[in-house]
Amino acid sequence: MSDQKPTLIASAPAPRKIGRPPVLDDMKKGQILAIVSVGCSRRTAARYVGCDAKTIRNTALRDPVFADQLCHASQSAEIEYVRNINKAAKKEQYWRAAAWALERLNPEDFAKRSPGKLTPEEVRTILQRLGEILLSEVPVARHRKAALKRLDRLLATITPVAEEAPVEDSHDDES
Repeated sequence: MSDQKPTLIASAPAPRKIGRPPVLDDMKKGQILAIVSVGCSRRTAARYVGCDAKTIRNTALRDPVFADQLCHASQSAEIEYVRNINKAAKKEQYWRAAAWALERLNPEDFAKRSPGKLTPEEVRTILQRLGEILLSEVPVARHRKAALKRLDRLLATITPVAEEAPVEDSHDDES
């Protein structure tokens, strides 16, 4: 036997990640979550921790746990705001809180509209009336059907409010 000492096999060093280290460490992530949870924007949080808002987005795309926490933080702020608005709206002197909530929750019925702006339902009604005019005023059925077909395609592009039957051509004469 030789007097050779047994050699220890050196373990390979842990593989090093190649590339830039992450900008957002756990402390910065925590700060971002705290800022967003009180209702501030991600842009504000990014400025606070010294990064770009895209960095927060990219980190959330790579880190699903952080993405879930970020989503939860922004939703909790929104819920708190709505809770406060609802609480204020229950008091008659704070009727503006109720009006504000209605404008946001049901804008079709309560939001302010600029003069001359039509709702999708109003546009649908106008187009249906135009179809009725075409039915009664265009004498040649072939032309009438082509125009009604184009009108139906136009109606289909409007946000559907309810299922409505297309305008039918009940005049089959070929005058």
